[in-house]
Amino acid sequence: MHGKLAILSIALLAAFILGGCTVFFLDQDDGLTYGRFVRIETTAYCPCGICCSWKLDKSGRPVISAGRDRGKPKAVGITASGKRAHPGTIAADTRYYPIGTVIYVPGYGYGVVEDRGGDIRGRRRLDLFFNTHREAIRWGRRKVKTVVFPPGTPAMPINAPPPR
Repeated sequence: MHGKLAILSIALLAAFILGGCTVFFLDQDDGLTYGRFVRIETTAYCPCGICCSWKLDKSGRPVISAGRDRGKPKAVGITASGKRAHPGTIAADTRYYPIGTVIYVPGYGYGVVEDRGGDIRGRRRLDLFFNTHREAIRWGRRKVKTVVFPPGTPAMPINAPPPR
């Protein structure tokens, strides 16, 4: 018990000195994995052409509507991880949050990074998937205090309680 307390004290002191260094640990007593709080600006997206920059070509196939890949085929609703987007899918800069990272967003719930967004750059930006454009517009752009869990944390069920 004293060893665990000493390690935790040293880790917290190091985090304070280094200005908020990430500290993750697994508490063997209750089996919970604790994450770190990060203030992140979130935006919302849905599978529509407005949110995801696609349109139908003359043949009725979806293509990218803007940018350097304009006119190339677009797999609508398929994420960078190859999975179909669903509520709980998060787009992030995978240099900071690799595919599979579990993040809790207040007001949205638990999500898993499964996608990358063209405009999602840096560790303080996320894009949250919604089923409809109306839901995405309702979310808008919000700065929220999220909980980012360490790599390897299993995905949380939709009805899981918020982290404590």
